[in-house]
Amino acid sequence: MRRAVFNMRDERPAWTPPADLPARLRDALPPDWDLVDIAAAVSGRGDGGGTSTEAMRAIDGAEIYFGLGLPRDLLLAGMQSGSLRWIHTGAAGVASLLHPELVESDIVLTNSAGIHAEPIAETVVAMMLYFTRGLDYAVHAQQRSEWETAVFERSDSGVRELAGLTLGIIGFGGIGREVARRGRALGMHPIALRRTSTADGAAEMITGDDALGRLLERSDVVVLAVPATPHTHGMIGASELGRMQRVAVLINVARGSVIDEPALVSALHGGRLRGAGLDVFATEPLSSSSPLWRLPNVLVTPHVSATTSRYWKRQADLILGNVRRYLAGEDLVNAVDTAAGY
Repeated sequence: MRRAVFNMRDERPAWTPPADLPARLRDALPPDWDLVDIAAAVSGRGDGGGTSTEAMRAIDGAEIYFGLGLPRDLLLAGMQSGSLRWIHTGAAGVASLLHPELVESDIVLTNSAGIHAEPIAETVVAMMLYFTRGLDYAVHAQQRSEWETAVFERSDSGVRELAGLTLGIIGFGGIGREVARRGRALGMHPIALRRTSTADGAAEMITGDDALGRLLERSDVVVLAVPATPHTHGMIGASELGRMQRVAVLINVARGSVIDEPALVSALHGGRLRGAGLDVFATEPLSSSSPLWRLPNVLVTPHVSATTSRYWKRQADLILGNVRRYLAGEDLVNAVDTAAGY
């Protein structure tokens, strides 16, 4: 009997899968398939991870694995019988899943890119408004119980309207497109950078020599939405930060490895940027000793920009749709190029 394993019971209550999903998966599979529903909780934080004795036993001989990330020992257990053909992860990031054994195999890996786009894009909008409308000034004054208007009235306050501002998006996948849509609805001009250019009208694409630098120079708000790959590691360093406008806001909803954090701290401390909204960090949880906690022009959220009550509706549709495609021998949605890393 062919086997699929469902191991997506996140230890965080807000991410618990609906009770009827395993039954819906069983109904989508032919009678000669067995679905093993793992009761043990796993972590969906970051790229996901964690395993259990129950999962290790079930994946040996399985053909399909639905999980939250994939630790190497679980992958190796699944590869022992040679039957593993498709792995799906409930996270968008796959950097920690790209074990050499997986990259060199013919196992198809799908991720949940696009599932998180809408809530993350809304978080980006909130961060943009936090700085452009001076909510950071208001929050700090409230903490001091002070009626402070002077900071808003300075010529260099950085308090502006979003309409008319240029929104630079680095990484124009599902998240980048949703950010562009919302920015355009608010009267912003989206420009975008992507390794493989696309012309769908959602944003002005910046291409050619020094595309990154030119995007940084033009943008009032820069949003990082790229995957974590060797190509994107440290792509925003001191030189790149130096090319941004002094009134610009930098927002990172990608991965912490994309930014040189010491360089960012230096730029923020020296007033080189209006502010930074950060949902991801080089090391998570962010150390209590990090100066990012204490800089007044930084908004920290603890890698929660994707949180939403609608996650499982989109995730279930993706999984069930791909099950139908897999059984029909069709290409799967969100298939990852494991060699490229996304």
